[in-house]
Amino acid sequence: MKTTKILYWVLNGLFALVMIGSGIPGVLGIQSTIHGMHEVMGYPLYFIPFLGVAKILGGIAILIPGNWPRIKEWAYAGLFFDLIAAVYSLYCIPNPEGPWWGTLIFVALGAAAYIYYHKMQALIKPDTLK
Repeated sequence: MKTTKILYWVLNGLFALVMIGSGIPGVLGIQSTIHGMHEVMGYPLYFIPFLGVAKILGGIAILIPGNWPRIKEWAYAGLFFDLIAAVYSLYCIPNPEGPWWGTLIFVALGAAAYIYYHKMQALIKPDTLK
């Protein structure tokens, strides 16, 4: 139980840090983020701050202590949609500035965090394993 809790908090903390850290430049309008998302990938300018706020809120939601399963499930879903869209966007552009498959590391981190979220849920409510 102790190992599960430690892994839960470490993985979710790292995942939240990655998502919040990638959302802040979009909200602040950092030029490299604008260049990468608008000029390289073709996203509209108005979408960049929206996506940044969504990432920050999702990262905060998965870190909320306590049992908020519906909020956390929606947060994980939204963050995964963002990551899958990022992988696909990087895959589709003709001359990427970095390898598209590098983003899969963050997908794997999110998957591990989500798995340990459900393991923690099983510890909280052992009668509802799935």
